Amino acid sequence: MQSWRRKSLWLALSVSCLLLILLGIPLLLRLAVPLRPLPGPPQVWPRWLDAELLQSFSQPRELPEDALPPFPAPYSSSCNWGACFDTSQCRSGGLKVFVYPAAGPISETHRQILASIEGSRYHTLSPGEACLLLFLSLDSPAGKPSLVPPQWNGGKNHLVLSLHPAPCPKTFQLGQAMVAEASPMVDTFRPGFDVALPPLPEAHPSRGGALGQLQQHSPHPGESLLALAEERGGWRVAGTNSPACPWDGRCEQDLGSEQTHPRATLPNATFCLIPGRRSDALRFLQALQAGCIPVLLSPHWELPFSEVIDWTKAAIIADERLPLQVLAALQEMPPARVLALRQQTQFLWDAYFSSVEKMVHTTLEIIQDRIFGASAHSSVMWNSPPGALLALPTFSTRPQDFPFYHQQQGSRPVGRFSALIWVGAPGQPPLKLIQAVAGSQHCAQILVLWSSERPPPPRGKWPETAIPLTVIEGHRKVSDRFFPHSVISTDAILSLDAQSSLSTNEVDFAFVVWQSFPERMVGFLTWSHFWDEAQGGWGFTVEKANEFSMVLTTAAFYHRYYHTLFTYVLPQALRTLADEAPSCVDVLMNFLVAVVTKLPPIKVPYGQQHQARPPLVSGGPGQEQPPDRDCINLMVAGFGHMPLVSSRLRLDPVLFKDPVSALRKKYRSLEKA
Repeated sequence: MQSWRRKSLWLALSVSCLLLILLGIPLLLRLAVPLRPLPGPPQVWPRWLDAELLQSFSQPRELPEDALPPFPAPYSSSCNWGACFDTSQCRSGGLKVFVYPAAGPISETHRQILASIEGSRYHTLSPGEACLLLFLSLDSPAGKPSLVPPQWNGGKNHLVLSLHPAPCPKTFQLGQAMVAEASPMVDTFRPGFDVALPPLPEAHPSRGGALGQLQQHSPHPGESLLALAEERGGWRVAGTNSPACPWDGRCEQDLGSEQTHPRATLPNATFCLIPGRRSDALRFLQALQAGCIPVLLSPHWELPFSEVIDWTKAAIIADERLPLQVLAALQEMPPARVLALRQQTQFLWDAYFSSVEKMVHTTLEIIQDRIFGASAHSSVMWNSPPGALLALPTFSTRPQDFPFYHQQQGSRPVGRFSALIWVGAPGQPPLKLIQAVAGSQHCAQILVLWSSERPPPPRGKWPETAIPLTVIEGHRKVSDRFFPHSVISTDAILSLDAQSSLSTNEVDFAFVVWQSFPERMVGFLTWSHFWDEAQGGWGFTVEKANEFSMVLTTAAFYHRYYHTLFTYVLPQALRTLADEAPSCVDVLMNFLVAVVTKLPPIKVPYGQQHQARPPLVSGGPGQEQPPDRDCINLMVAGFGHMPLVSSRLRLDPVLFKDPVSALRKKYRSLEKA
């Protein structure tokens, strides 16, 4: 009898364990979306990255009733990058893009696209020089065929682009052309050949764009847990204690505290539940801008720029068949994971989606990466600030060569600096300045950029220094001082004006500070910007104050990569403005660095012995006039927003004023600062 009872007990326990295994709740949310569809036959839904973790669930092939019928491919499915694109036209000069002129009136959206390309480094006016020929998708009247571009050649090396979630025109055969389409269906999308775009919202900014709306990365007590995109527009939010499934009409539980905001364009919640319909793709961008973590419910459309963006770091793909379990998993998500996801939504929004210009340039940069192959951006560059658009592979393909990846990798730049001294009209050798800089233990070379109309003095007129000194012939343009001269051998540049006055200790200390902040500008003289209500525009002042937002490039450290960005990324119109109004060059360089870093510059002490003379602007010797007030407003218009950030931080040497022996002080001359 006892033996029979023991056997019965063991049998019951075994059956219970088996039931728990079979009926246990698996991992319901995959915080991972594949960068591209998995090989093999298209799977409409769901597209799990780690299918082996979901063996207790039915696989998509077992659910034919849930799968949508496949759409017929509107273009050749045999096309891929190797078969339908000729890279031989691109490798010599990189990606050059020719845009076909419109046959008739164009919309504001098309005008913005044209402007973003024409002002970029990709553009060419000659189709013979182009590597890529861009055809803007236009809606033709019913029954009227679209005109085939003259250099069509079966679509080879062509890109048909449409920023609206509408089918590409079928009035002519697309042939071998790539398609860049808003929210393409996963059944017709050709990974590695087509480009998935985001749908373009109405009145989307042409350039610059609105910043992300997230003010607090961690949820605060009054913030809703969920926001649901509704078909009629707006968002419906549910309270943090809601145990229900707000997107499932079959739920009978109490939804708890709810609010409906039919006119709200941006949700105020931690998670945004977005149905998988193609029409809901626009809500995906709204969630990104708001810092609301997108929870995609079995989407049927390809995520934007999925070839390069790792959406596992910013979005969640969920199973719409398990609403209660999904809600429970969201409520239990660790705060550290929530914070990381929200931060990534803000980075991706700002880097690739906040303007038409960024969307178009991201599309072209993806195609250029395909051309460069192994010399293209790494995943780190695409998915870490400031993003691939500001990390040119022509400069380097290693993240450690750029100034803004040191902090992420826990490193700091090594080596010494190059002093670049700009000499303008009338032009005299800055003898004292050269001697002071040459005395620095961190100086590797001194470069004199001679932009005076007079020829430079012979070699015998220059001071003898242990540091190599090279004279570079300039073109008498202020923007020449930010050209990436090949003779610059170090990452750090000390930009100087011929009339600058610095001591060796000031140079040494500023360089040590820059090594800790290599992505920023570190300088001695500062300006500050402000909003002028009376004038209805921006202004800036050269008066000494505690608050500042710019440092003068007449005496500042920065990374040499900013010369590359200044020359090859900034629009030509802005560089021309700086040449015509020399006082604008400092504003332009500070704008550029602020756009990249989203941070203010750093001020270091400037000795009182130098303060008798007012700070010079970059126009050259004798030009001590204040900068043009219109300069900053023209820069804001060119960038599309005001990027400058104000600060009150000044870094001084520790102990430099403490009552210790002068011999023990590392920066003794700064005692008088």
